[in-house]
Amino acid sequence: MLSRCCLDGSNHPRDYRSSCALHCSQMLCLMERLLSLAKSVDGPAQWIPERREPSPTAPSSLSGFRPDVEGLRAVAVALVVLYHAGVPGLPAGFIGVDVFFVVSGFVITRLLVREFSNTGRISLRSFFARRARRILPAAVLVTGVTVMASYLLLGPISAAFTAQDAEWTSLYSGNFRFALAGTSYLDSQRPPSPLQHMWSLGVEEQFYLVWPILLVLAALGAKAVRNMRIRATIVLVAVCVASFAWSAVETQLNGTWAFFSPLTRAGELGVGALTAVVTFGLRRSHSAVALGLAVAGLCGIIGSAVLFTPQTPWPGTAVLVPSLGTALVVLGGCLDDRGPVRRLLGVAPLRWVGSRSYSIYLWHWPVLIIAAEYFEVERLPLSWSLPLIALSLALAEISYRLVENPIRSWTWLNARPLVSISLGVTLSLSTFVAMAIVATS
Repeated sequence: MLSRCCLDGSNHPRDYRSSCALHCSQMLCLMERLLSLAKSVDGPAQWIPERREPSPTAPSSLSGFRPDVEGLRAVAVALVVLYHAGVPGLPAGFIGVDVFFVVSGFVITRLLVREFSNTGRISLRSFFARRARRILPAAVLVTGVTVMASYLLLGPISAAFTAQDAEWTSLYSGNFRFALAGTSYLDSQRPPSPLQHMWSLGVEEQFYLVWPILLVLAALGAKAVRNMRIRATIVLVAVCVASFAWSAVETQLNGTWAFFSPLTRAGELGVGALTAVVTFGLRRSHSAVALGLAVAGLCGIIGSAVLFTPQTPWPGTAVLVPSLGTALVVLGGCLDDRGPVRRLLGVAPLRWVGSRSYSIYLWHWPVLIIAAEYFEVERLPLSWSLPLIALSLALAEISYRLVENPIRSWTWLNARPLVSISLGVTLSLSTFVAMAIVATS
């Protein structure tokens, strides 16, 4: 039921304690090294080029808010949510996650390139602080509420099982948890985990542990933004080609690992990053060219959701269609900031959904899964799932207004990146410890 959030027909395994302990110890060591790197990265000259004046050629498309990109987030989360709700006509709505990956790679890399253009440096400390403020608070909130709801509605056994998954997701390694358990998923009779959708957050954060450092290395000794962009483009092309090639191979050899692996998914984030690097400084083109690219991209996204099916080997090579389609939509918006597709994606309702897409994505899956298990049905009828989606939207709005947005825009915290990183690490480790206690109690 509600499959393909993570794996077609996948169900929930429960006994990987030794693997969990080993992996979590490795993640803790990685976090300690990351914190040490963040403390030192703003100092040594070998990590950050000299400060220089802002580039006079920095494009306006990289200096302001992109309503059409916000609208793309809305399209992505709508595809995922409607697919999981069982709305007919979207047999491959799961491709919304792939759209998310490309958009994320574009937005994050655009900020980093703009930072280098304006200041001549890229601060890893500030970057990881922003990620901590952006991702952790809402994710921890949803994780805690999900485990509590599992205990109250499904009983202590289900809550313990969910808490085991929460141990991994609290360290953003849930994708490894579900990949390691892939064989048991096929045989288990249990429903999917309420936290199974957290695999995509793990893939993103694993990518962002590496990519900003590679971009800093590309900026070493660069005399101008153009030099850094050339180096970054070479790196990204290599990453994308290798990742998509491995995706094609691994999908045939081990579909479970291919679906969850950061190696097979790095190409999608890389496509977004490459779009940001290439379009920096790009001047307006003929509006017809921009329109053609944007329309072709939208057709690629919608066509993928409608024509692919859960039986399509994924990600494989098929993932190139929605990934490149998303990049084309973004590129079209860069070439013509008044084009019809850009204006369509920038309408107020789509911007509203897009701004809350992260919270909507976090809430919708546990609400649907816990309800299905509570009522002991394999698939929720549409008359049930749609009101539950409305509940998810309400929860997303509450968490967005009270948790996600206030913490992200908190001026005091924004001015203290080391505090943000320290609080983020503390929050992740505290959640891990709390979930470990629940899982063993």
